[in-house]
Amino acid sequence: MRFHFIGVGGSGMSAVARLVAAKGADVTGTDKRRSAYFAALEDAGVDVRVGHDASLVDGADVVVISTAVRDTNEELARARTLGIDVWHRSKALAWALEGRRLVSVAGSHGKTTTSAMVAHMLHRCGVDASYAVGARVFGVEGAVAGGYGGSSPIAVVEADESDGSFLNYDTEIAIVLNVEPDHLDFFGSFAAVEEAFVRFASGARVLIACVDDPGAARVADAASRAGVRVVRYGVWPRPLGARDADVVVSDSDVTWAERTMPLVVPVPGVHQRLNASAAWAAVVELGVDPVHAAGAVASFAGTGRRFELRGEARGMRVIDDYAHHPTEVAAVLAAARADGAGRLIVVFQPALFSRTQALGAQFGRAMSIDNAAIIVAPVYGDREDPIEGVTSQLIADALTVGEGTTVEVADSLEDAAQRAADQARPGDTVMTIGSGTVTQAAGWILDRWGSVDG
Repeated sequence: MRFHFIGVGGSGMSAVARLVAAKGADVTGTDKRRSAYFAALEDAGVDVRVGHDASLVDGADVVVISTAVRDTNEELARARTLGIDVWHRSKALAWALEGRRLVSVAGSHGKTTTSAMVAHMLHRCGVDASYAVGARVFGVEGAVAGGYGGSSPIAVVEADESDGSFLNYDTEIAIVLNVEPDHLDFFGSFAAVEEAFVRFASGARVLIACVDDPGAARVADAASRAGVRVVRYGVWPRPLGARDADVVVSDSDVTWAERTMPLVVPVPGVHQRLNASAAWAAVVELGVDPVHAAGAVASFAGTGRRFELRGEARGMRVIDDYAHHPTEVAAVLAAARADGAGRLIVVFQPALFSRTQALGAQFGRAMSIDNAAIIVAPVYGDREDPIEGVTSQLIADALTVGEGTTVEVADSLEDAAQRAADQARPGDTVMTIGSGTVTQAAGWILDRWGSVDG
């Protein structure tokens, strides 16, 4: 059976391709450009090619796409003309993992890190679990591409809600980190977003949900009414008036059922401690010793583009992060402050015109911080066409300029990177933030520092 992947070089698609290949299927794929994920598939012996060619679809049994593949793609059009089955990547992943005990990690943000934490803990505790994560998982097999086919009957997936495809998985343990307004271009309303999460959670045997997030708490209540066993987690000490939590995480430990043990989380931020406690609870639910699982967190090396240190030069450093929702942006900036980042120079690239239109004011509030240089790059449209009047200026106009803070709108991503590199001084931290091509700016900045006499 041959599966042909269109856009195989993306982080999510490459992970699925690996797992489909690990199940024994023949896999081919194309993408319009090379990437680290594309190269990793080549190294693994997968037949992948740069450039789309309709003839490559001939003979395939299934063509796999993501939401980003447009109907005008010549390979997709050829598949439909020939009557070849066209599957969303989530269906291909469900096929590859059929029969396994599945942990599905969902939420408006934090999915990648949390699913990687689950995979890491399992591997450190001797469980050779399969996983599909939308980024590199440092320190675990298959680190370049976030897909790994293991020998254990356990698997971990980052369950994407953006197009409703997380409903395709036969989930044993669901994690819901948070539920916030996003992907309204697909869902139409926040009520529809929340309803999708309720359906996802209600289909699981066990739900692990953050009671400190209002949306996740409501989803947990609905799932409980549907007969799902719910484990609620939150911070300790509990805020005044907060709901009770089964699992509580403090600055130094985690507690469940009156049993407390140390929990060292090497990535900064309160949100990461919450993520770690959710991942730990899932691993314990799978039968792993709680103490061993908690101890494994300390060696978590992170994931690609999640507070990833890309390099240092002349007392300056560059941190790259995938944050693309206002809550994520605020959290990663707070984490940088807590990590002693010094003065921040932020290169932010908004992703999608529809998201910028809906959340521009919230992005502005998220970046309204003191002692920083905020440089907003043009909107990365990706699969969308431009919307009249929707530009990065919407975000810049919504910023409240704090003490020692400047705000600029760059003409291009290259312009933003140059401005950031030239403004940095020893002790500063440059952050490249967004889900589009802004990760390239991190390398450009480091290159510029290396090429300037100083």
